[in-house]
Amino acid sequence: MTTLYRECMLDMPAADAWAVLRDPLGAGRAFAGVLVDVELDGGVRRVTFADGSVVEERIVAVDDERMRIAYTVVGGRFEHHHASMRITPAEGERCRFEWISDFLPDEARSFVEPLVDAGCAAIVRNLRR
Repeated sequence: MTTLYRECMLDMPAADAWAVLRDPLGAGRAFAGVLVDVELDGGVRRVTFADGSVVEERIVAVDDERMRIAYTVVGGRFEHHHASMRITPAEGERCRFEWISDFLPDEARSFVEPLVDAGCAAIVRNLRR
């Protein structure tokens, strides 16, 4: 199983960043440029990437106390996929964004890692004071 871990700093208070991230549809704002559309049907979020690929993600948990959202990809090219995103306060008006993604098959790293890296760049760009 492959695990990708990314961490970056956001120039936004933790509560404000969490308000965007905790909303399953907020992914459209946070990851704009990488994602071009986000829809929600019950607990399943359907995201469309800039390259036209579509992924369905089941929202597993939204934890307001820990400012953490967890999801799993439903169907598609994965044998297994689970990810979580978390916001933690930092100094001043900043916060830390953490993204952990575990998946099989390991070969999926070739297309998942560039998307995760692009997503991190997008959230830094899109979530600012």
